[in-house]
Amino acid sequence: AKDSDDEEEVVHVDRDHFMDEFFEQVEEIRGCIEKLSEDVEQVKKQHSAILAAPNPDEKTKQELEDLTADIKKTANKVRSKLKGEECHPLPKEEKNSALRWTKQASHSTLSRKFVEVMTEYNATQSKYRDRCKDRIQRQLEITGRTTTNEELEDMLESGKLAIFTDDIKMDSQMTKQALNEIETRHNEIIKLETSIRELHDMFVDMAMLVESQGEMIDRIEYNVEHSVDYVERAVSDTKKA
Repeated sequence: AKDSDDEEEVVHVDRDHFMDEFFEQVEEIRGCIEKLSEDVEQVKKQHSAILAAPNPDEKTKQELEDLTADIKKTANKVRSKLKGEECHPLPKEEKNSALRWTKQASHSTLSRKFVEVMTEYNATQSKYRDRCKDRIQRQLEITGRTTTNEELEDMLESGKLAIFTDDIKMDSQMTKQALNEIETRHNEIIKLETSIRELHDMFVDMAMLVESQGEMIDRIEYNVEHSVDYVERAVSDTKKA
């Protein structure tokens, strides 16, 4: 009997240790996702500040670059932790327990929230690119050069801004300012596209993970609901007895 008691105690300690570690990880990941969300809001403000000035100051541009680097670093950390948690084994005796449901549901909630924040970030970057492109088109018009959307896209994709600007005569201050802004916005788009490319694979990876979890979480919720019904019926039967 003593051996049996000892085994139960070891199992209990293992479970407690696992839960402590697990909830610590959950809180850390949640904190990182909140930081990401705050950083994305800050990026929106920086985008507006940069677009408001024809030639934004270096400090504002550097702050945006720092934020972009922070988001990349935090996003990679969250992705790594979520992938790690997915592979983190449960104690043997917990394979089909409420602990398993809790772990999977928490992991899915965090993964979904992470993808939501990164989707918002992706949309923010795309919107900023469009606004930079609009500014380039407007400034080209000031210099007397009209372009179609397709022509401008081709130029941005090839990176050959000179195709449109080389033969523009610098005959007025307005033309010089327009060319300066075209160059500024083009540089912003180049940096932006690098950032979008860097995060693309990670984003797709996490989106696929969340999609695959959808079915599993539906099953977990079904099991939890039925467990609650069972417990409520048992309590009701006990009261009747």
